Amino acid sequence: MAHINVPEGVPGIRSLVMFRPETGKPLYELAQVLLRRKSTLSEAERELIAAYVSKRNDTMFCMMSHAAASKAFYGDDATIVDDVLKDMHQANISNKMKALLHIAGKVQILGSAVKQEDIDAARTEGATDKEIHDTVLIAAAFSMFNRYVDGLASFTPTDEKEYEAMGIRMAEKGYITPPTPKGGR
Repeated sequence: MAHINVPEGVPGIRSLVMFRPETGKPLYELAQVLLRRKSTLSEAERELIAAYVSKRNDTMFCMMSHAAASKAFYGDDATIVDDVLKDMHQANISNKMKALLHIAGKVQILGSAVKQEDIDAARTEGATDKEIHDTVLIAAAFSMFNRYVDGLASFTPTDEKEYEAMGIRMAEKGYITPPTPKGGR
């Protein structure tokens, strides 16, 4: 049960955004820019960064929903997501993606943990400044989103089928602010 009176049965950040749309709308807009706007990192890769950071933060809702969205984008290669979440170093992803996930993992712990050698390693693998920037911002934003969801104990479904449907919806529609409940807040 959530720590505050949010719409019942609405999972994760969606219930919090519905509770306070004036703060939720900019969060959804940020997610839309980071995860859906044009980038040299694919939508699958950006969702994977979000899922990876959420797993490291032990935020089941965000990890499961963004992993499901990443899987929807990866399609036939969806097992990549589970492989990365199990052991990123052994996963069948590019060295560039491993270097970017390494940076994301450091940001998840503490932004200043990212050192020049981490950036240089990513650049050596072909990462651009924009890709490095976006990786850091996705990792920082999702650390905040994870703390927001966990700090208010929002509802977290346990059925994997629910996450599959969420992932497909997120992949198809992006990050659209949910409607305000009747009566508003």
